[in-house]
Amino acid sequence: MARRADKGGQRLRPPLRKSLLGRFLAVSALVAACSVAATAWLAVQTTSGAIEQEQGRNLAADTRVLDTLLAYAARHPTWDGVGATVDELADASDRRITLTTQSRQILADSAGSSPPPPSLPPQASAVVDPLSVADVSSGSGSGAGSVTIAAPGTDGTQRPGTDRVDPRAVGPFELSEAERTSLRRTADEAVQCLSRTGIASDVVEGPSGRPRIQVVGNDPDRLDGSRCSTDALDRPTGTEAKALVALNELVNACLDRQGREAVELDLDLSWRTGEEPLPATAVPVPTPAPSLSVPREAMPTEVATPAPLDSDNDRDIASCVGIARQEQLSSYVASPALLFISDPGGGEVPGFDLSPGNTAKITGVAALVLALTVGASVFAGVRLVRPLHALTGAAQRMRDGEAPSQVVVAADNEIGRLATAFNDMSAHRARMEEQRKVMVSDVAHELRTPLSNIRGWLEGAQDGVADADATFVSSLLEEAVQLQHIIDDLQDLSAADAGALRLHPEPVRIGDLLAHVVAAHQAQADAAGVDLTVTVAEEHGAVPVVEADPVRLRQAIGNLVSNAVRHTPAGGRVTLRAHATGPGGPDDEVLLEVADTGSGIAPEDLPYVFDRFWRAEKSRSRRTGGSGLGLAIVRKLVEAHGGTAGVVSTVGRGSVFTLRLPCSGPDPMNTAA
Repeated sequence: MARRADKGGQRLRPPLRKSLLGRFLAVSALVAACSVAATAWLAVQTTSGAIEQEQGRNLAADTRVLDTLLAYAARHPTWDGVGATVDELADASDRRITLTTQSRQILADSAGSSPPPPSLPPQASAVVDPLSVADVSSGSGSGAGSVTIAAPGTDGTQRPGTDRVDPRAVGPFELSEAERTSLRRTADEAVQCLSRTGIASDVVEGPSGRPRIQVVGNDPDRLDGSRCSTDALDRPTGTEAKALVALNELVNACLDRQGREAVELDLDLSWRTGEEPLPATAVPVPTPAPSLSVPREAMPTEVATPAPLDSDNDRDIASCVGIARQEQLSSYVASPALLFISDPGGGEVPGFDLSPGNTAKITGVAALVLALTVGASVFAGVRLVRPLHALTGAAQRMRDGEAPSQVVVAADNEIGRLATAFNDMSAHRARMEEQRKVMVSDVAHELRTPLSNIRGWLEGAQDGVADADATFVSSLLEEAVQLQHIIDDLQDLSAADAGALRLHPEPVRIGDLLAHVVAAHQAQADAAGVDLTVTVAEEHGAVPVVEADPVRLRQAIGNLVSNAVRHTPAGGRVTLRAHATGPGGPDDEVLLEVADTGSGIAPEDLPYVFDRFWRAEKSRSRRTGGSGLGLAIVRKLVEAHGGTAGVVSTVGRGSVFTLRLPCSGPDPMNTAA
């Protein structure tokens, strides 16, 4: 951008980084950026908390749906009749729940069939397979923080292991009613015995119906020192023995195919190979995808860590146990099914993901807000700075000597008032400049007249035209005195303007002062045929006294009297009056008036009577007016004493000049009787 320069080569406008507009824009952009950042942070924090709560509720509801359907599959050989369960789960979770075969043939759908429901999502939420329950973890994949559902024994008790069989899938190990009743009676007797020894315990029934004793506080080691026997609860019933034999045969067949030695299984799925039994455990079975993630708090509180296997033989045995259990239970549980959980409209369950697209949206909105803020700031800043530029340009043009110009006042605000003050200053400067030019012209004119006269007389004497007699000398002296008078007046005005006018104040009795002025101008008044009188009002019991320089005050009043006598025709009257506005308090004033019955002053000329070189007679004739400095000197002298000067005039009736001076109190030597 080209830089505008004035006549001196200096830039009219500062650089943007130093200008008011630049600073205004910088502050506005900073405030906007901080506001956007704070709003975005608050929105993210608030939204994230709400989303986490909503996702937690959705995940808990989805986990309940999966667990309920796994329980149904573990207890039923087919999916016939699951529709009622699906509808109940859909009503409770406000979700659309669909169950299909692995080939996506619908088994049950809470959306119904009429009208045709929306299409299913491309990916299933979970696989419902009680024989291969997916790893349940706090994340969507394996890793730190995941926990595994342990494989149950044939008694339904949670055991260490990862064979993925749902603990509720018991199949042929489910006890008959008579076996349940017998074992329950034995368990109750054991609990009563333990209670008598001070051990609190409860009877817990597993999915197969087999009861077991759980010590309050989960401390089973306390049973070792008691006399209460629980061996009867550890022996398999007839149903369990038959199922265990069938399972043992399947395990040994698997081991035989791998060239391993046959084993004998116990009810807790431990085995014997001629050595000490090992705790039942299993090697992880591949998990069919997809799987449903479940938070850790949704899992059972007692989850054991799988026991390590010491050899390849142990791992092969554990694998065969898992395979045999799945083979044995396959006819007792429902076939694997795909579970779809979606919103009632058919789409996937809505969630929040700060993906690149969402990040771009947030960034775009923030940028838009910032751009709008900066745009509004630019608009406001330009409107704010434009009148300042106009003021700066006008001031620099005045500095360069151009004629003062006015700036546009667009509004009544701070800048508008500044523009108004500038216009007033510009107009005042124009008046002062005009007065200065007029004064220079007037001074030249006033000095030229006596100097021209003196020069003329001297040239006449040099040429022998005029005789150097007494009349000649008197004329030269008169012109020299006039020239000296003008110079003295200019010197007084200059001293008053500079504040260097020296005063010697003292108490002055107004009556005596006015008497001296009248005596000094009596001869002039008599020569003009004007009556000159004095009136001093002795109000409030005393003649007023002022603190003033008597010489300067006589000079001011003398100028008024001389001016009044000059403009009053023969037979007229000039009156000097003095009176106080109060008894001499700090707020009281003394008013000195010089009134005449002369020609008066036109109303349009009244504002200029105290200006320098102003004359009512524009011809500037020496016979009708003085130098034009007398009234200007009067005003300066009165202002130096802390007073004011004013005039009231009527054309054809005369004028009244009034001097207001601070009153210093009554004259103690001349009080009224």
